Amino acid sequence: MLQKPKTWRVVSDQITADEAVAHAKAGEGLIWTGDFQNARQLLTAMSKRLNSPKQLAQLAKKPILERFHVHRLHQSQRLNILSKLLIPIETHPDYAIPLKRAPDVAAALSHAWGTAAERAYLLSLRELLGLMGAYEWFKKGLEFDERYFAKAPLNKIHPHYGVFSPLRGEYLSLVHQAPLAGNVSSSVAFDIGAGTGILSAMLIERGWGSVIATDAQERAVACATDNLSRLGLLDRVRVVQCDLFPPGKAHLIVCNPPWLPGKARSSIESAVYDEDSQMLKGFLRGLKDHLEPGGEGWLIMSDLAERLGLRAPGALEEWISNAGLETIEIHHTQPQHGKAQDTEDPFYEARSQEVTSLWRLKAKM
Repeated sequence: MLQKPKTWRVVSDQITADEAVAHAKAGEGLIWTGDFQNARQLLTAMSKRLNSPKQLAQLAKKPILERFHVHRLHQSQRLNILSKLLIPIETHPDYAIPLKRAPDVAAALSHAWGTAAERAYLLSLRELLGLMGAYEWFKKGLEFDERYFAKAPLNKIHPHYGVFSPLRGEYLSLVHQAPLAGNVSSSVAFDIGAGTGILSAMLIERGWGSVIATDAQERAVACATDNLSRLGLLDRVRVVQCDLFPPGKAHLIVCNPPWLPGKARSSIESAVYDEDSQMLKGFLRGLKDHLEPGGEGWLIMSDLAERLGLRAPGALEEWISNAGLETIEIHHTQPQHGKAQDTEDPFYEARSQEVTSLWRLKAKM
């Protein structure tokens, strides 16, 4: 949770990065009135001031669980400092930045926030740049292997702002390769926590007759609906806003919950952190009652939480058993993302050995 500034200070091009960091650390909000591009350069310089080689060296000596918690604390403090550099946003007749050399942000802010209201804003420059970057991702789209759900040029997913982008492609290969049982063309599947809707599209590609996709977040429901509409699949996929399961039962229920237990500090982090493993446990507890006879649940999980010491070894298996479920088979794959090869990453030893798995589950007899 970002801390609200205690006081406010109007600043311009003359302020130095050291001065800006000092004011921000003291809790002051810095309202920028100078050249927009100079504000971007100042933010970069402030960020460099907060990268301490000594701090990183001390962090590397700590046990991995302690290292994780200290690193998250440092990242939170760093985010709070950088977020104190604020940009004015006008809203009449549309979103605009009243600064020299400012970019046109009307489309990006309209995409994230909707129609401009009759009010002005002060927005963190860091958040503004995130909004602009997210909008570029949305326009361009993420291109995937054609075998997953569509042929070019339709083999794209367009993530909306605040909805987690499916950049970890290894779990998609697990869903693509997992064996299917029964006559899937006449069966219904559930996609729990649909996000962008990519898994729903993949299930249709694999032959499922229909899919009900659910998500608790309004943004995600809009994002999944948009993507499935682009792919021409809304006649076979129904997107519903609800917590976990829709009414009824399905022959297949797929869930890719957040992989790390912990408290999310922002809406986007809720796709990474699952406080007290609430979504994971809720999925497991409700799965049996929503499966058709002979149906399967596919749980997609990483073992990074165990490698970081955030979840005890064997806890997941215990939760599965306590929910009246048993494991049919587990399919594994190795990480393919950049951090798994980055020896400078503070958690390289865990990330490089991380395993992503698809658990095929069924109700106990």
